[in-house]
Amino acid sequence: MSTAGEMEPLTSGASNRIIPILKTLRTPLIFIQSVILYILILLFPRRRQFRTDVAAVDGAASGPQSPAKTARRKSLWRLEEEDTLRRRSLAEGLNMGFETEDGEIQYRWNTSLFFGVRRNALFSRSWLPATGELKGILIIIHGLNEHSGRYAQFAKQLISCNFGVCAMDWIGHGGSDGLHGYVPSLDHVVADTGAFLEKIKSENPGVPCFLFGHSTGGAVVLKAASHPRIEGMLEGVVLTSPALHVKPAHPIVGAIAPLFSLVAPKLQFKGANKKGIPVSRDPAALLAKYSDPLVYTGPIRARTGHEILRISSYLMRNFKSVTVPFFVLHGTADKVTDPLASQDFYNEASSTFKDIKLYEGFLHDLLFEPEREEIGQDIINWMEKRLGTIAENIDHIW
Repeated sequence: MSTAGEMEPLTSGASNRIIPILKTLRTPLIFIQSVILYILILLFPRRRQFRTDVAAVDGAASGPQSPAKTARRKSLWRLEEEDTLRRRSLAEGLNMGFETEDGEIQYRWNTSLFFGVRRNALFSRSWLPATGELKGILIIIHGLNEHSGRYAQFAKQLISCNFGVCAMDWIGHGGSDGLHGYVPSLDHVVADTGAFLEKIKSENPGVPCFLFGHSTGGAVVLKAASHPRIEGMLEGVVLTSPALHVKPAHPIVGAIAPLFSLVAPKLQFKGANKKGIPVSRDPAALLAKYSDPLVYTGPIRARTGHEILRISSYLMRNFKSVTVPFFVLHGTADKVTDPLASQDFYNEASSTFKDIKLYEGFLHDLLFEPEREEIGQDIINWMEKRLGTIAENIDHIW
């Protein structure tokens, strides 16, 4: 059998896809152009106000957009809409079913559309045990560029222990609305996560809920759980390989990232996903991921990269304010996100119920490593321990 070392390296996640941006922007000419663009942005509001004043005086505005520009905008919108419908069809067509060891299907699974806080149609999935008492529901928020359908095997493991699973595709991911791989705001994803949790809670009153986030999804989950209203609806959060310490490869990148995010948010940085870092030691898992049409493998977009840097910076400044119960898991050989940042987070967080597990030599996509069953069981054991602690506290009160 071939090993991961014999395969062509593939990339995923957040930080290693941002590093090649430096190669795109390293020439002095581009830096000078960036400064000029920044000055133009500062002057643009005044220019727009001047045009408005002239229109008010002369009774004539600057005029309608040219037909060519309008046609191009409609064409881009149509292409994006067609791509969304294509991806949604693929997402709906995925076989999320599986049989138990005795050949019986003892669960219910479903797909549906959920409308986010900005009224975007977001694709969601659910797996619920058909029989037995439901211990709780784990709500999965996937990582950058992937989708909820990749977690079907993990869902199977959870259902076997009487945990239900609900999962949502971010905007621009999987079967959800938006340009594939483009995230206009991770704060919108955070808000959508909170709204999705509220929906699940309203449909399953009294059932304990946990939030799970992988990589950038872990950053999203952690920021969502920092809101007292969201934390109050949770029994805890589970974070695998969270993107907590993502830094630009060079100070220049950090300085001009906000600029490009504003003036060219959908700009793709060519070469940002070539010959990068493997994310699993399982060659079959790598092949399955990068042959999946619902996994975005194109160059990272300017706004998306800036949003990752922004949420990571926010979380690093606010580790001590975290009080939600959590379990953070990280591979020590992860080169996409920083395992030391997970350790720092664990050390600094104010949560009274918290755990960490570092897996020696494991890579980024923990639930797609050869030891995925062991890792999944660690997560289940932690949730059961957390529920047991809650039950003990209730008994103590009474």
